[in-house]
Amino acid sequence: MTRYLSFGLTLAMIPMTAMAQDAITFPYPGSFEDASFAVESAIIDRGLVIDFTSHVGDMLNRTGADVGSAEVIFDNAQIFLFCSAAVSRRVMEADPMNIMHCPYGIFVAEREGAVLIGHRDYPDGPMQEVEALLDAIILEAMAQ
Repeated sequence: MTRYLSFGLTLAMIPMTAMAQDAITFPYPGSFEDASFAVESAIIDRGLVIDFTSHVGDMLNRTGADVGSAEVIFDNAQIFLFCSAAVSRRVMEADPMNIMHCPYGIFVAEREGAVLIGHRDYPDGPMQEVEALLDAIILEAMAQ
């Protein structure tokens, strides 16, 4: 019985491990405000529409005391969520389950005075086109 319970617990943990993803980050030499403006501009300059801007840093700072924590995780943090109809169509035609990755996000975060811009690391295959798009947007923002 113990062997079956152990096997069941192992199986239950597989999806959590498989879903863990790393971030691809780029250090930004300027302020958080400049980085946020540059990312927003680079997205819009490509004709893409930002569907939502998540003010995750504000939320974490605002709710810390409510969940019993005084730790400041980020001084500032935002995530810009958007899609590209052309890229999304190609990656979802290749595998309809790539829908789980849409919308795409680029984050800007400031922690202890250091500013980072980044995005999640997507799986090999068709999603590398999305990763290339996000890298290009970030590199454009870094050059502004």
